Amino acid sequence: MTVSPDAPARPSFLDALAVYFKPRVLIVMFLGFSSGLPLALSGATLLVWMRESGVDLGTIGLFALVGTPYTVKFLWAPLTDALDVPLLSRWLGRRRGWLVFTQMLLMAAIVFLGSCNPASAPGSVAFGALLVATASATQDIVVDAFRVESLPENEQAAGMASYVAAYRIGMLISTAGALFLVSAIQAYGFDTQAAWHWGYVAMAALVLIGTATALIATEPERSRTAEAAHAGQKRFARVAEAAVGAFKDFLSYEMAFAMLAFVVLFKFTDALSGAMTAPFVIDLGFTRNEYAAIVKGVGLAALLAGGFAGGFIARAYPLATSLWIGGIAQALANFGFSWLAVAGTDTTVLAIAITLENFTSAVGTVMFVAYLSALCQNPLHTATQYALLTALAAVGRTYLSSGAGFIAEQTGWMWFFVICALAGLPGLLLLAWLQRRGHFKRLEPRKS
Repeated sequence: MTVSPDAPARPSFLDALAVYFKPRVLIVMFLGFSSGLPLALSGATLLVWMRESGVDLGTIGLFALVGTPYTVKFLWAPLTDALDVPLLSRWLGRRRGWLVFTQMLLMAAIVFLGSCNPASAPGSVAFGALLVATASATQDIVVDAFRVESLPENEQAAGMASYVAAYRIGMLISTAGALFLVSAIQAYGFDTQAAWHWGYVAMAALVLIGTATALIATEPERSRTAEAAHAGQKRFARVAEAAVGAFKDFLSYEMAFAMLAFVVLFKFTDALSGAMTAPFVIDLGFTRNEYAAIVKGVGLAALLAGGFAGGFIARAYPLATSLWIGGIAQALANFGFSWLAVAGTDTTVLAIAITLENFTSAVGTVMFVAYLSALCQNPLHTATQYALLTALAAVGRTYLSSGAGFIAEQTGWMWFFVICALAGLPGLLLLAWLQRRGHFKRLEPRKS
């Protein structure tokens, strides 16, 4: 059997593994942890705290609305593309300057949220959660742009897998880790409110991992190119160019609105179930520590396996095929929670359900990140483009899933998760339509 001289050499296992240890990929990995850490602090972890404080399910479901900054972050994303942070950007460069600035804001917001009381001041909790979400969304804007700009094409798959795995580990630390920590603080004699406060203070301190990473990293070359292109322009003109240019690029795609609708709907099945998973487990009768132990144990293993399995799939298959694999898997995983609703407080079934959810969600997220990254290739407004896409993706998590608590109250837990599985169908139908129209062929790398 002969091999064409033009065929690319197939990398060995060691070569495929070595890419994960390249400095740029490692930097992206640690920034992924920094991005994933705060999401649960205004989401799942906060919902456990609220449920334990006696807040009703309907109100808890409405708290999904505090994620609004993730949906509208594209409105201020052009600022990070076009403007410098005083002093920090001069010292570190535009991307790294914004990273350090947003992480400082994020630490302050997390500490403030931890000082609030869900039982007596739910309004203050909502405001604190909104601050955390705003700072977190701004950090995501900059991290996403840094990742897209700093990794060459042959490191993108490894970067995405590392980013997603570390992102989910950050979420794990701020869910299971935070719950264990609160329980440990209570065991030392602190009351519940004090335990939650110091738990949130500890989470704020972990943001320093991202700050140290930003200081160690170097400014992406593509970002420096963009800065040079903006040289001499007035500030308003730079911001306007970033905002308008990002929208023009997207609208230049054929089937642009179908493409943007797909971005909204692909992860909706995850978003709807994720809004109620923690209250569901508590309502079944599992303790906080039982839930945290399973999430930390088999959940962590499933997250890591799913992230790197997603990276392998993304390298081995075309983009559309990868999206099919991720989309179907993450929808079917919801049936694990339906099984748990019937089984009751069975820790084995809980472990299986958490494993399925974490593994498939990580696989689906890697594919989704690959798709979004393929759409953002202009260094003049990378942050704005990616922010617009991830903001649209957050519509499902923030608005479409805000009624999840009311659905669960009306249907019961078993049927609720069946509905969550069916919520994946619209995204898959759009995927089929876009694939048939040749959308994904336009996103394939051009051969030199």
